[in-house]
Amino acid sequence: MNAKPIATAIPHLAAVLIAVLSRTSAGAAPTMPNFLILVTDDQRWDCLGAAGHSILKTPHLDRLAAEGIRFTQAFVTTSICCISRASIATGLYARRHRVADFATPLPREILERTFPAVLKSAGYHTGCLGKWGIGGPAPAGVFDFWDAWGGQGTFFHVLDGEEVHNSEFLARRAEKFLRSRPASGGDERPFCLVVNYKSPHDPYFPDPHHSAVFERDSIAVPRTYSDAHFASLPAFIRESEGRTRLLKRHPTPEAYQAFVKQYLRCVLSVDESAGRLLALLEELKLADNTVVVFTSDNGFFLGEHGMTDKWLMHEESIRVPLLIRDPRLPAERRGKTCDEIVLNIDIAPTVLALAGLEPPEGTDGRSLAPLLAGERPAWRQDFLYEHHYHHGGRIPRTEGIRTRRWKYITYFDVAPPFEEMYDLAADPLEERNLAKDPAHAETLKALKARYEEMRAALPPAVVPAN
Repeated sequence: MNAKPIATAIPHLAAVLIAVLSRTSAGAAPTMPNFLILVTDDQRWDCLGAAGHSILKTPHLDRLAAEGIRFTQAFVTTSICCISRASIATGLYARRHRVADFATPLPREILERTFPAVLKSAGYHTGCLGKWGIGGPAPAGVFDFWDAWGGQGTFFHVLDGEEVHNSEFLARRAEKFLRSRPASGGDERPFCLVVNYKSPHDPYFPDPHHSAVFERDSIAVPRTYSDAHFASLPAFIRESEGRTRLLKRHPTPEAYQAFVKQYLRCVLSVDESAGRLLALLEELKLADNTVVVFTSDNGFFLGEHGMTDKWLMHEESIRVPLLIRDPRLPAERRGKTCDEIVLNIDIAPTVLALAGLEPPEGTDGRSLAPLLAGERPAWRQDFLYEHHYHHGGRIPRTEGIRTRRWKYITYFDVAPPFEEMYDLAADPLEERNLAKDPAHAETLKALKARYEEMRAALPPAVVPAN
C-alpha cells in the first residue's frame, strides 16, 4: 500500500519505456504519448458488455477492452465522487490529499502534484471537461482548457443554441479541444484531456434517443435485495441513507425495473460519446500515440444488500471498470485481462510512468505499466478502504481491508464497533458475516492486525463537519 513506485517500478519501467516509447527513429527523442482519460460517475464494474452484462451492449468501450487491457479487479479506496476523484488525480489516499467533502478544494501543494499538473510542467497541453467534482474554484495553473465544474452539474446543456445531453456536450467540447490544440516549434505538443461524464449519476437522464432501449427486457433482482437478508443487518445500516434512497427511487418491483433501465441507458450515452472520441482520434491521426483510460469514480448498489447508491464497502460499491488502451504496446498484449488488485490511486502514477515521468515522492498508488506490458512484478495482495463522509450521520462511516480472498469491515461510530468479515471465494455476494464465527477467529485477528498496520502508515483521517 505504501508508495514504493520509484524504488520498485524502475526496473520494470525501464523495460516498458524501451518497449513502448521507441517509436521514433534511431537517435531521436522518444515521442511522449497523448492521454485521453474518461471518467464516469457511479458506474459499477459489471455494467459493460465486455464484463459480461446480460443485456447492456457497449460496443465502443468493448473496443477499448479488445484493443487494450481490462482490469477485472479494480477498486476505489473511498466510494464517493469528490474524494475518489481527488484520489484519481493525485494517486493519494484521502488521508493524504485531505479532500473530505464536496466543498473542500485540493490544497495547493497537493494540487501541484496531480498528474495533469505534472504533465503540464513537462510540456503537455492539458484540458478538463465535465464534472471535476472537487470543491473550490477552477484549479489555477493546471489546465490550459477548462470547461468543468466542481458541483454535480446537469444532464443537459445549451451549446451553440441547442440543448444537448451531457454525453453529447462533452464529445463536442472534447472535439474543440482536440482540433484547437497548440503547436510548439512546428511540432504539436502532447496533450492530456480529462473527460468527466455525469452519467450514470442521479437523476439518471439518458440521451433522449436511448429512452426506449430495454423496454422489452426484464432486470433480474439481486438475491441480497430480499427482506430476509436486509433484516439481518444492524439498525444503523437499515436506517441509513442507502436504504432511504432505495425506498424513494425503487420501492416496488415496477419502479425497480424502471430505475435500473434508466441507469443502464445512461451508460449507453457514455458509450456512444466515447465512440465519437475514438473516431475523432483516428480522423486526426492521433490514435496511434494516444493512451486511453476509462474508469469510474465509484461503484453503485442496484438493490444489493437492500441499498442503492454507494459509500459502504461491499463489492458493488467499491469495484469499478478500468480499461487502458496503449496503442504502443505489442499486438499480443491487446485484448488481455488482468486480475491483480488495482486501485483508483494507481491511475496517476500510471499516466506519469507512461509519459516517462516519475510520480511525486510519497505517492500511495503504483504504476500499472508493468502489468500493461505483461510482466509479473510482486504486487499488492490487499488494500485499505476508508470512508469518512457521513452526510449528517446518515451514512455510516467505515474502514476496512480487502484481500484477494477476504474482506474485513468495521463501522466504528457505534459502540462497540460493528464488524463484518466475508470469505469472498466461498461467499462472493457477501451474505454470511463470519466476524463472530469462532471457526474464523484467527482469520479475523490477522485481518484486523493488517488493517491496523495499514492505517498506522497513513496520517489521521480528515472527517468533514457535515
